[in-house]
Amino acid sequence: MKLHEFQSKQILAPYGVEAPQGAVAITADEAGQVARRLGGSRFAVKAQIHAGGRGRAGGVPIVSSPDAAEEAARALLGRRLVTEQSGAHGRVVERVLVEAAVDHISSFYLSLSVHAASGTLVLAASGAGGDDIEDRVLAGEGGLERLSLGDGSQARREDLQALAARLGLTGQPAEAFRALADGLRRAFLELDASLIEINPLVLTADDRLLALDVKMIIDDHALFRQASLAELREEDGDEYEVKARQRQLNYVRMDGSVGIAANGAGLGLATVDLVHAAGGAPANFMDIRTTATSLDIAHGFGLLLDNPQVRALLINVHGGGMQSCDTVAEGLGIAMRRAGRTLPVVTRLAGNNADYARSRFANFGCRIIECPDMWTAAAKAVAAAR
Repeated sequence: MKLHEFQSKQILAPYGVEAPQGAVAITADEAGQVARRLGGSRFAVKAQIHAGGRGRAGGVPIVSSPDAAEEAARALLGRRLVTEQSGAHGRVVERVLVEAAVDHISSFYLSLSVHAASGTLVLAASGAGGDDIEDRVLAGEGGLERLSLGDGSQARREDLQALAARLGLTGQPAEAFRALADGLRRAFLELDASLIEINPLVLTADDRLLALDVKMIIDDHALFRQASLAELREEDGDEYEVKARQRQLNYVRMDGSVGIAANGAGLGLATVDLVHAAGGAPANFMDIRTTATSLDIAHGFGLLLDNPQVRALLINVHGGGMQSCDTVAEGLGIAMRRAGRTLPVVTRLAGNNADYARSRFANFGCRIIECPDMWTAAAKAVAAAR
């Protein structure tokens, strides 16, 4: 679950994360009022959306008066901001964060995440923060330092001090960095985060470390332990994807002609790759969650049947711990009866209730092209969609 920048800053403040003074506004008039309360002569007006790359897309203008802050907010609010990470449809700006602009002498990048292979907590830092950090790291120019924190239960003081030294921090700023890094470690564990990222983290002339931008993601699977954070969830994104999430489906629209359904993210991604390898184009990625009912699955198939570009369906299901084959079959049967549209249906069924699923398809009048393996199913689905 993604949090907005202003939410992340508020949540992390008790853990020692200091940010510039500011407040959220949902109208242009409110934005001007916030700037006037802050005083000073320079302000950052920051679009609050769940997508990175706002700065490059014009979503973080720096202005020199409260009136200019009001005008900048007016230009942003209600706008569909398209960034490098928002997708082609962009994200609608519903609120802005108005902050006092900060003069600084250096900037840094700092993040905490879980290493995918080892499962350990990793602190990453760079002595040069900014919007282009990812590009610089990929080009081998980011100077990214990494420190493994193991299970995160503690961080050795000397390790954090050594990391600060490698970033060029000494004296009071180095001690502030150590305290900040340790505070982020505690926040990561206590709040069940999957990512905390500060970029840029800046050093001011009076030796303060300020978080100019903060990104924070909470593990969805731990929200039952984080009731107060769960209340902050926003249904954000493509309307089809939002509807699918509400129906226990992970769904992503694509531009092809082969509609795909699988039970499990890995199996779904493999199916998408196989369709590409067979010379076709997927119309979607759809992962059926373990909690989905046949009616939920019918809703997912309904999204595909309502798409005129879809000319064939490919169902790749391995029944077992994820979802039984017959439940998926029933979902398709319900969807086809509702839609009144018939398409070639290619299936690869294995595992729990595979035989029963075949009878369910027959009972619903669904003619299927059954295949013994994934590659054959992908190839036949591509051929049927031509």
